[in-house]
Amino acid sequence: MSDSPPVDLDLRLVRCFTVVAEHRHFGRAAAALHLTQSSLSRQIARLEQQVGARLLDRTPQGSTLTEAGEVFLPLAKASLRSTAQAVSRTRAAAQPSRIIIGFITNMIITPAVRELRHRHPDAEVQTRYLDWNEPRAALLDHRVDAAVTRLPFPTDKLRVTVLYDEPRVVLVPVSHRLAGKESVTLDDLVDEPRIRASDPAGDAFTGVEPGSGGPVAKSIEDKFELVASGQAVAIIPAAAGISSVRPDLTTVPLDGVEPSHVVLATRADDRSRLVAAFRRYAEAQLTGPT
Repeated sequence: MSDSPPVDLDLRLVRCFTVVAEHRHFGRAAAALHLTQSSLSRQIARLEQQVGARLLDRTPQGSTLTEAGEVFLPLAKASLRSTAQAVSRTRAAAQPSRIIIGFITNMIITPAVRELRHRHPDAEVQTRYLDWNEPRAALLDHRVDAAVTRLPFPTDKLRVTVLYDEPRVVLVPVSHRLAGKESVTLDDLVDEPRIRASDPAGDAFTGVEPGSGGPVAKSIEDKFELVASGQAVAIIPAAAGISSVRPDLTTVPLDGVEPSHVVLATRADDRSRLVAAFRRYAEAQLTGPT
């Protein structure tokens, strides 16, 4: 029996499908893709025609994957990742003097980036903000070449260098009973609801068990508002500038808890001279919170 002829899939349509599968709702997916719902529906119909199978069913509650869609989704995601990696590696080969440095909230990377630009004036040095849970995927997908972030996260396939340790503090309203104390321990927080992350992985960043009964925060802004309104306290790294962002909040040093580890992560197999140079400058200049 002869092999089936190859199918030329439009990767833009594949991307549309993965976004609908993620949101399980055409309206929300269309907004995320900056398309109209009717346009998105046509894109999905074209993809289904190319694949030769129905991938999604619409319901009053949203959309669901068909059996064929369940099979296609992980393969579609893998195809998009492979394409992104192919493009990134090809560009890196064509542009050996290009590096993208990622960073998360409250990470100040300016001194090391400035040094890299000064020492390598012909290099194209870009920076990119990442969500707290993005750095590993961004590195492995070649969206960034280095990332300044915080542990914990899976480190296989990565080279991780600890830049400095950051003590943990308790975030409270300025009117809170603990505000102004020299330090507190977990025993002082026994009766205090503590904010939990929407993702269990996010709770690991506090360095302690999340406890129960506290409200869930999906973003740093949610966390600030919940604390300021007196609904809970939060354990966070001793990031600079909280009081300048929210003068109604303050922090209290937390004793007896392992500090937060600020790290530089790169791909383990990356031999780029710019990545190696940035690592040197980061180790020399990113030695603590500004």
